[in-house]
Amino acid sequence: MGIAKTAEPFICGGSAATFASCVIHPIDLAKVRMQLYGQLNPGKPIPSFPTVISGIIKQDGVGAIYKGIDAAIGRQLVYGTARIGLHRTFSDKLVEMNDGKPIGFLTKTLSGMASGSIAVCIGTPFDIALVRLQSDSMAPAAERRNYKNVFDALIRTSKEEGVKALYHGLFPNILRGMSMNVGMLACYDQAKEFVANILNDPLTDGRPQLATKLGSSAIAGFTAAAFSLPFDLMKSRLMAQKPDPITGELPYKNLFDCGVKVFRNEGPLGFWGGFTAYYGRCAPHAMIILISIESITELYRKSFYN
Repeated sequence: MGIAKTAEPFICGGSAATFASCVIHPIDLAKVRMQLYGQLNPGKPIPSFPTVISGIIKQDGVGAIYKGIDAAIGRQLVYGTARIGLHRTFSDKLVEMNDGKPIGFLTKTLSGMASGSIAVCIGTPFDIALVRLQSDSMAPAAERRNYKNVFDALIRTSKEEGVKALYHGLFPNILRGMSMNVGMLACYDQAKEFVANILNDPLTDGRPQLATKLGSSAIAGFTAAAFSLPFDLMKSRLMAQKPDPITGELPYKNLFDCGVKVFRNEGPLGFWGGFTAYYGRCAPHAMIILISIESITELYRKSFYN
């Protein structure tokens, strides 16, 4: 029972995150394309989400909207498992240290930041593979990498560009992971208490009713999107960039250089480019995770130690 109890938040969290990513993958694909559009087509308005999706289907077929799904699953099995499992483990330990009383929002925030940053350091190579698989068809045919799958992307990237290339964009990815965990998990915990109070949900055994889950997860989806999008955009651009064929220089030198160029070329709102697709990804992703994890956890407990 001891091992099963310790593994519970990791197995249940990773399963919920993987399931959610499979459901919203087409939205995630469109989000990446919208984020890179401003870099590849400076001065042109970013197309809408329906335009991007319909364009992908017309150009490459319906199956193309699931391009990179193997990398998305690999990423969530590593990153999703770690970020949710660590946050729940940290939070439970902090509650125990607080004599069983609920912890404050600041403590929840610190737990979210710590677990998010650790998870990103583990999962960034899969993030690199995912972004490249999703963005490859945007490049001219002669410049495409044409990776076969996630493993081909990881192996070829390390061989052709060095292992260090698997960690391009690590710093903005850490910032994204921290802000995402705070916006999603810490804010969900706080929103759950707030919504439960409004709906008079007694939170029996700490389990919220469906209405409380829906309301608090919708709030968490919005805060996760608003907090993390600027870092996600810079992460995507740093991960997808290619050296100039003539000069051999990369478009962005580092996170600061990327931020300056986005601000200069696209304005402050450029950091929130593709917000509709990003929120459309974050909200259902957060809601699916936060709602399904309760059912998965209940099934896990019945199977192992209840």
